[in-house]
Amino acid sequence: MKKKEKTSYKKYVKWFWGIILGGFGIILLLFFIASVGGFGALPTFEELENPQTNLATEVISIDGKTIGKYAKENRTPIHFKELPTNLVNALVATEDERFYEHSGIDFRGTVRAVLKPGSGGASTITQQLAKNLFTKRASSNIFKRVLQKSKEWIVAIKLERQYTKQEIIAMYLNTQGFLFNASGIRSAARIYFGKEAKDLDVQEAAILVGMLKNPRQYNPNREISKGKSLIRRNVVFAQMYKNEFLSKKEKDSLQKLPLKINFTPESHSDGYATYFRGHLQKVMRKWVERHPKPNGEEYDIFRDGLKIYVTLDSRMQQYAEEAVNEHLANLQKFFFKEQKKNKTAPFYDIEKSQIKGILERAKRNSDRYKRLKNAGKSKKYIDQVFNKKTAMRVFSYKGDLDTIMSPNDSIKYYKFFLRSGLLSIEPQTGHIKAWVGGVNYKHFKYDAVKQQKRQVGSTFKPFVYATAINQLKMSPCNQFPNVPYTIPQGKYGIPEEWMPKNSNEKYGGMLTLKQGLASSVNTMSARLIDMVSPANVVRLAKAAGIESEIKAIPSIALGAVDLSLLEMVSAYATFANSGLRVSPMIITRIEDKNGTVLEQFTPKTQEVLSEESAYVIIDLLKGVTQSGSGVRLRSPYTTFPKIVTGFPYNFENEIAGKTGTTQNQSDGWFMGIVPNLATGVWTGGEDRSTHFTGIGYGQGATMSLPSWALFMKKCYADKSLNISKEDFERPEDLSIKVDCDEKTDEEEKDKIDTIPEEDTDF
Repeated sequence: MKKKEKTSYKKYVKWFWGIILGGFGIILLLFFIASVGGFGALPTFEELENPQTNLATEVISIDGKTIGKYAKENRTPIHFKELPTNLVNALVATEDERFYEHSGIDFRGTVRAVLKPGSGGASTITQQLAKNLFTKRASSNIFKRVLQKSKEWIVAIKLERQYTKQEIIAMYLNTQGFLFNASGIRSAARIYFGKEAKDLDVQEAAILVGMLKNPRQYNPNREISKGKSLIRRNVVFAQMYKNEFLSKKEKDSLQKLPLKINFTPESHSDGYATYFRGHLQKVMRKWVERHPKPNGEEYDIFRDGLKIYVTLDSRMQQYAEEAVNEHLANLQKFFFKEQKKNKTAPFYDIEKSQIKGILERAKRNSDRYKRLKNAGKSKKYIDQVFNKKTAMRVFSYKGDLDTIMSPNDSIKYYKFFLRSGLLSIEPQTGHIKAWVGGVNYKHFKYDAVKQQKRQVGSTFKPFVYATAINQLKMSPCNQFPNVPYTIPQGKYGIPEEWMPKNSNEKYGGMLTLKQGLASSVNTMSARLIDMVSPANVVRLAKAAGIESEIKAIPSIALGAVDLSLLEMVSAYATFANSGLRVSPMIITRIEDKNGTVLEQFTPKTQEVLSEESAYVIIDLLKGVTQSGSGVRLRSPYTTFPKIVTGFPYNFENEIAGKTGTTQNQSDGWFMGIVPNLATGVWTGGEDRSTHFTGIGYGQGATMSLPSWALFMKKCYADKSLNISKEDFERPEDLSIKVDCDEKTDEEEKDKIDTIPEEDTDF
């Protein structure tokens, strides 16, 4: 009997060890098969060195700030040294307590997970990285899951051999997704807290580490999950205390804090310089076609992690956007008030059939219409869709509004809003420092800087004066009679005689060139263009940087030409740079993801005017802000209506400028120059029939000059920008007289008290 019991005992022992050894044998076999690629190819050494992840292309300003990205996944990898210690501690304490002890696989944790389900995950940080980089999502099939886990282990071991622990942590955090277009820890820090990862405090770090378990379930930006996010954050604090990264006092005080978030979304419609980034994307599409990779493939700006260093200054861009929004929000109130009395609001001067045509064109240009048309929908069906009321979110200066209206009604709603653009260029380098194409890219995508061309009005007159000065050596002190001036029929190919009127219809006496430009006198411009010929004016304007077609006819002297804000500011910058045109630049260099410079950019230069002629033009333009339509930049008096935002401005430094207003007040312009910055502003309706009824509200000095003034005040307040308050440099050998007879102080005061209205151009 005892012999039988002994035999049975040995039998069970053999079975026990057979199962144990067999199990280990099967595991080893699975590992071996997986390691030789029996369950699918494993990553090569080269792939481990260069893991394939979608990397966002960064747009970096001249002052080193990331102002935007192009991405399929908004991912910008960072190095371990850029991770704060509290973030690393929170990660290790919560996700992998023995991270620094194991070599990729935590066998102790694995055994615990098998023997005691629910006690915690067994995957190490390295295994999770392997899953993120090289293995697919876990299958529901148990056998496939085992095979996948074996591959995951093999890759984890390879990663541990190939990289340091610090590199693995950085790679892991760079590959994690956090929702809301936040791929990787840097994007997550910027989107959820509005800061760089290196600046995260311990509470912010704990929130992001807590999200790793389930970014949706523990998301601090979702109302439904904020409570869970708070609980999960406190679990992270508890783990940090358990692993001696926090004291009990620190843990207890941190756990009492409310949930913290500063949600700053990053998409093409969010953030600063949205219109600029839209233009830059078009530029980069052409660039990648001309600059292939070494292997001949085309760069993908959404995946290849390029770095585009641009000329924009993030501070100036912010000030420009704030200035335009502040003034336009105020201006819009007056426009809305005026439209209450307009039976055809927001249009003037056109028939009902023309209004219908405007709205129909807007409908056909809408994304909704194009989607339906591309889907093959009939006209009847599309009309029904556009007439049906639906829930939508529309723009307002107090924030987007949730409302119910038909798409047709929304089209007319947006026609009531005035539009505006601002561009600022450094004349000496051609660097574009600020680019504001509109007030809200999501709702108004048409770019008022580059894409749009509108009549420029009196802002074109300086090119007429510049041609006369450059060719005829005229002085600002030269005088001409203020009388009607006629260019006969047939001259310059015009079909009938041309005799422009002054807007105030006042004539008589003699006017200097300086007075003529300051008051934007039309008869003076007509006389000058006849003296030098329209063709020569066009030639100079083209040399200064205007690329659009300009007809060589006398009416261009009053601004009867459609140009972009970019062309105008670029050309005006030539005056400030002693007559030397520097072509506008938006990119300084482009690097690949490894920091290799792919191309550096330098501007093209061309002499347009002599230094002497350029200075004389600047002197003439200074007269506009000293006694002309731009004098409100200096006036200390508060007699202007509230529509003039931020007044009084009280600028004391020298400013060269020019206002412009087109027929019926459809377009208001202001161009302003200081020695190291040329800035232009345009304001008007989307359609030329949308405008103010009177010159008081509708002139460039009211519609656009305030945005310029607010922008410059903000720039001057930021001393780090070094925007000049000095006078323009006077050439040593100046032979043209610019110092006309000085006016008395009393006469100068009279000018300020009776500020002239701007001369309308037609």
